Amino acid sequence: MSLARIEDRMACHHLGVMGALHLDEGEVPGHATLVLLGPAGPKFWDHFTGCSEYRDERPDPMDRWSTRVITEAAQDLGGRALFPFGGPPWQPFLDWARRSGRAWPSPVGLLVHDAAGLMVSYRGAIAVPDRLDLPPDGARPCDTCTGQPCLAACPVDALRPGAYDVPACRADLDRAGNDCRARGCAVRRACPVSQSHGRPEAQSAFHMGYFG
Repeated sequence: MSLARIEDRMACHHLGVMGALHLDEGEVPGHATLVLLGPAGPKFWDHFTGCSEYRDERPDPMDRWSTRVITEAAQDLGGRALFPFGGPPWQPFLDWARRSGRAWPSPVGLLVHDAAGLMVSYRGAIAVPDRLDLPPDGARPCDTCTGQPCLAACPVDALRPGAYDVPACRADLDRAGNDCRARGCAVRRACPVSQSHGRPEAQSAFHMGYFG
């Protein structure tokens, strides 16, 4: 078993390894390594929208799709599938992300990922019994980000260091001229690493529809 094997198994679904960590004893009983999975590049959205869960008009299509494909992969790999939804109890995905060495708190408080920026998304994880070899930790992109544009991107200053004004954010989504609902959160889009990740605006709009 290796990270490369897991990445190869998920490639057909355009899910990539977004980080991995060694689990503490008993954290996920019988398993030693946790591998975090998330959308890998712009082809993910076309793949997802072509799947039955997106087209059957039933609730929560992406969660249902994630459950199906990650559970099948975990079974093939001899591991256990875990998800950030479906609780309580809730799995500690934010803690796992930070422990992976590839995600950190950003200046606005949201997690920032070394490859996905503020557009980081975890669709699930696979825990495996083996203690896999892991790559070195990544580098926090905010440490070398000139100007940190995320700090000034919110049109109503709802998302700022140490605070998130959720009611103000939701109210502003209905304001004329606000494009966060159609294109995704302006703060997330302002991150230079997010811009290089290639998430389609339709994908961001899909998620904003659940928030707003």
